[in-house]
Order: sequence, then C-alpha cells, then structure tokens
Amino acid sequence: MRLLVSPGALSGALSAAQVAAAVRRGWLRTAPDTEVRALPMSDGAAGLLDAVHTARGGQLVSVTARGPLGEPVPATLLHVPGTGGGTAYVEAGQVLGRQLVPAGQELRHAEEGSSAGLGELLLAARDLGAGRVVVGLGESATHDGGAGLVRTLAGASPEADIDGDVLASAHRVLAGADVVVAAATQVPLLGLHGAGALLADRLGSAEAQRLDTRTGELAARLERLGRGLPARPTLLPGGHEHGGPSRPGRADGAGAGGGAAYALTVLGGRLLHGPDVVATAVGLAEEMARTDVVLTATAVLDAPAVDASVVATVGRAAMELGLPVVVLAEEVHTSRREVARAGISATYETGPGGVDALEEWARRLARTWALGA
Repeated sequence: MRLLVSPGALSGALSAAQVAAAVRRGWLRTAPDTEVRALPMSDGAAGLLDAVHTARGGQLVSVTARGPLGEPVPATLLHVPGTGGGTAYVEAGQVLGRQLVPAGQELRHAEEGSSAGLGELLLAARDLGAGRVVVGLGESATHDGGAGLVRTLAGASPEADIDGDVLASAHRVLAGADVVVAAATQVPLLGLHGAGALLADRLGSAEAQRLDTRTGELAARLERLGRGLPARPTLLPGGHEHGGPSRPGRADGAGAGGGAAYALTVLGGRLLHGPDVVATAVGLAEEMARTDVVLTATAVLDAPAVDASVVATVGRAAMELGLPVVVLAEEVHTSRREVARAGISATYETGPGGVDALEEWARRLARTWALGA
C-alpha cells in the first residue's frame, strides 16, 4: 500500500512538516510495510517556504526587513532555480504577521503599521534574478492597503503621496517578472465581509469603519491610477485565478496582507488561491499519481474549509484520480454530504493535542486503511 501524507499546519506550533512526520511514525507502527511519503502543504501563508523547500530544494536566503512599525525583523526568501531565473518565494507574514504585535498594540499596528517590509522583501527577491516571484499572503497586523509596499518599491519616502509617478515607478520594479499572489484567505479588501469590516472583531466597529474608509479611498485611487500603467502579459501559468469584479478591492483574496494583495494586482500581479499555488509548486498531482490513499490534516474543518483550504485543494486533486482522502482535524463542523463533494472519504475529529496524540491517531487509522494490516 502507498500512503501520501499531505497536511497543513495545526493549531499552536505544529507545522505541516511536524504533522506529516508524526502521522508517518504512527502509521508505520501498525502497518510497517506501507510506503509512506510525506508532502507537507501550506495555504500560502505560514509554512509556504518550508513546504516548497522540502519538495523542491533551492537556496534559503536570509535578509532583514522592516516590521509593521519599522523595526528590523529577520526574514528568509527561497530561490528555486529554473528557467528564466527560477522562482523566488516570499512569505509576507514574516514582516506583516500578527505574531509581531505585542499584547494591547493591535490598533496601533493596524492604524500606523506599514507594508513597507514586504516591499523590501520583493526588492530582495528581484535582486536574486528570479523571473517569477510568488508572494504568500494571509492575515496581517497592518491594514494600509499596500501603501507602504508601493512607496518602498518606488523608492519614495514613507510620507509621499501615491500619485501616477510613484505607482509607475513601483510598477517598473516588477516589470519583467511574473508576480503571483498566493492568497491564503478568500476575504476581499472591501465590502460587508471584507478585511476592513472583519477588523471590528479585534478593534471595535468604529475603528474598523474608519480604517476601512481610509483603505477604500486608497483602493479607488490605485484603481484609477492603475489604468494608466502598461499591461504586463502573464509569463507563466499557475493555478486558479480569482475573479476580478468591477469595483476595486472586491475580488476574493484582495484583503490578504491588509490589502497588500490588492496593491500587487494593480502592479500587475496575479491573485491566485494560495493552496492551489503551493500544490503546483510541490508537485501534489504528480505525487498522487503513485498513491493509493491520501491523508491530510487541518485545525478546523468547516464549510469554508471544504470550499477553500489545504484540505479542499488536496481533496479536489485526489478526486480527479479517484483516490480516497482521509482528514484529521482538531475540530469537525461538517456533514458527510458536505465533505463528500470535496472528495473527502472520511473525517476524524482529534481534538487538541500534540505530536504524541497525532501518532496515536495515525496508528489507529492504519488498522482501517492499510491494506493487509
């Protein structure tokens, strides 16, 4: 029997690689003759570099960039060699993530924080000579609509107005590269269910509305100025592209990175579903072609996760080959009918736990799913 273990990260500090390793150990305790292959996944945010580096190798490049309030933070890029200079992978959460926010400082970071550090990571990625740059974006401590990113790419001061010249300068820096925005979230930038509106849970309704209005004005300006930019052709294919509604900032995923995702699309980037981008990068479909059973994992399996997540991407890929998919989740809030349409054969609610608990679950699952065990 051939088992492919391709999970996402779980809650706490359990990375996808740690989850895969624990499942492999537990499974082999029951079914030692199973050929178990681990292929950690990511939704495009945390774990992007680890997943691609595990599957593809490449050079990890250490850099220093600005954090949300301008403080220097360490970061890493991944450069995978290939045609046209290869691909550089950028994990934006290293400089924009909420893990950088001290307790009680969320409003300050959302209001005053800047995406300038992401601009610095992109400049470093371009210096590597990569013809393709994949930017993984998820939740962010900042909510500047990508203003800091644009100014940094353009070489403008942090206080400079973003006019046509500034936007054109930023656009030129990325010209000649295929920029892929791997959005880990489906949330748009604006609207009733946009990233700005969702800030109310953290900051309160009044502050969220004020920040959303500010970002909406910036998005409208970027959209207007962006019409004057030269169109850049798509250089390489890669995944399912989010639809682009006529109103700025309303596309699924545009709210990733506090709106940095939207700003990058104005600059010519392609906004794609993060797990699908990662699946292509790590060769998920190719690995499944020599697999009998697929096991994946997630922290919470609910209706949104069935539609758009690591589990959803793994399930769709397996369904095309008629492979059974087993899901381990700390919490399960779905019915059998809901998961079946995503190609999922069985779900198991593990509850919270660490590596030892995962090993035990895998040991039990092998009794059911391992042929001849």
